[in-house]
Amino acid sequence: MSSAEEKGLAHSPEKAGTPEKDAPPAFESSPAVRARDTEDFYTRNGLNFKSFQRRPIAEGDITDSLDRSMKSRHLQMIAIGGSIGAGFFVGSGGALRVGGPGWMLIDFMIIGIMMFNTVYALGELAVMYPVSGGFYTYSTRFIDPSWGFAMGWNYVMQWAVVLPLELTVCSVTVGYWNKEISVAVWITIFFLFIVIVNVFGTLGYAEEEFWSSVLKLGATIVFMIIALVLVVGGGPEGSRYDHYTGAHLWYDPGAFKNGFKGFCAIFVTAAFSFSGTELVGLAAAEAHNPVKSLPGAIKQVFWRITLFYILGLFFVGLLIPHDDPGLIGASDQAYADANTSPFVLAGKYANLTGFDSFMNVIILVSVVSIGVSAVYGGSRTLTALAQQGYAPRFFTYIDRSGRPLYSVLAILAFGPLAYVNLDADGPTVFNWLLALSGLAALFTWGSICLAHIRFRTAWARQGRSLDEIPFKAIGGVYGSWLGLSLNVIVLIANFYIAISPVGADLNDAEGFFMAYLALPVVILFWIGGFIWKRTGWLTIDQIDLDSGRRELPWDDINAYREQLAQMPAWKRIIHTVFV
Repeated sequence: MSSAEEKGLAHSPEKAGTPEKDAPPAFESSPAVRARDTEDFYTRNGLNFKSFQRRPIAEGDITDSLDRSMKSRHLQMIAIGGSIGAGFFVGSGGALRVGGPGWMLIDFMIIGIMMFNTVYALGELAVMYPVSGGFYTYSTRFIDPSWGFAMGWNYVMQWAVVLPLELTVCSVTVGYWNKEISVAVWITIFFLFIVIVNVFGTLGYAEEEFWSSVLKLGATIVFMIIALVLVVGGGPEGSRYDHYTGAHLWYDPGAFKNGFKGFCAIFVTAAFSFSGTELVGLAAAEAHNPVKSLPGAIKQVFWRITLFYILGLFFVGLLIPHDDPGLIGASDQAYADANTSPFVLAGKYANLTGFDSFMNVIILVSVVSIGVSAVYGGSRTLTALAQQGYAPRFFTYIDRSGRPLYSVLAILAFGPLAYVNLDADGPTVFNWLLALSGLAALFTWGSICLAHIRFRTAWARQGRSLDEIPFKAIGGVYGSWLGLSLNVIVLIANFYIAISPVGADLNDAEGFFMAYLALPVVILFWIGGFIWKRTGWLTIDQIDLDSGRRELPWDDINAYREQLAQMPAWKRIIHTVFV
């Protein structure tokens, strides 16, 4: 293999068969000095008026005008703790009530397997093509530009509706301590906090995610240790857990509730809980060295899925019965009661003074964190859409501190929708937002898997070796087929529940669209993309494998591969999967 082939430069876009105007703009190799580094401290960190001026960029450099200031520790924490929020800490209570601990655990495991393969596929693509817009551009590049248009706008809308949803949950969470203060006050306070974080741009998001993830993960580990003690009967005298209970709740009131419908109904909550896992791929475009830091971050997803989601919810199912009146959605329990988190309920039932408040603080941190992520994910995708001509041109505006200013403002503009919580129909709005954002993520994940499958197919068709891929998905193309298949199965399961929900034979029109609104939204975007760009499904020979590839340090990559090959089998597995 020649040096040029090793670096993936042997094939030109013309040979690939894709017109250059349809290919994503190139992402040049890392320059020695970034535009942000030439600014003074206050401009660099968005702390003066000069920082809001448009960043001067070189000709053809428009897609590289965002910062590459994220460090490895930021990516690691975004990967392992970035998406842990209201869906996990609060929404899991609704999942437990609808399907019982058995179906809840099985559904979260299925979504976990799906996400494991999806994130590895995303990691392989993101190391090769760390372009602005991340996975949306992969749909445009490897599947269909019209479908990429739909996925980009679908992702922007997903995060736009998540922001007011998380602000609503923030206000509800604070109400746990004081219900006298209007939720509007707390919505305003947390909205201002999210605005302030975004003043600091990429590093503001990265640092906030790092420290909030440290708190979330630490608290979840503390919860699991305490939960283990409570399950074996180590709770305070007179509490619900002062004697050994083990798996008693799996027998009475039972592990599986509502039969097959219970199994299908939990998927939307589980999908919402995992939303944001893909942000690590989006952040790759703003990482200082994604080739070095991204693979390690991707591998941390295994720990989040197994240790935090699966093990954490297993303990929840051992401590809280599915018919507990405090769980979200119970007949006499509105969603807006902050007692609905099973993590908080366990502390209350154990008579652990202060533990319920401690978990409520962690939930608050988690929810605010997802709100910050919503602005980051939505704004970067909107900027990428504009850079490729799929959104108004003014959204390409990048200021001197590296913020996509107008895109950030556009996503923040959705925040005040949280004030609808003041209306008596607040729970209805919550359900609309939850269903839309949860299903939207499924289309994104399925597209990542399909893009990876078509990338590998085109790679083989053009006679390239897998050795030219610096980081390979652990399941290869088979893992992506599994991830895509599970996405389709989950969408079918949710379609069934949308037609025939739990507790009813047939849903009405309003109920169906409340449960499955994401599908018509995606179809409308897809049609809109085709009308706008007049481009359709790409053939394998049309796929461009070269535009947007960053220069790779092949000497270091090959040295590591040689070192890995010399390790014992057990050590090689550990390095491949976990390190």
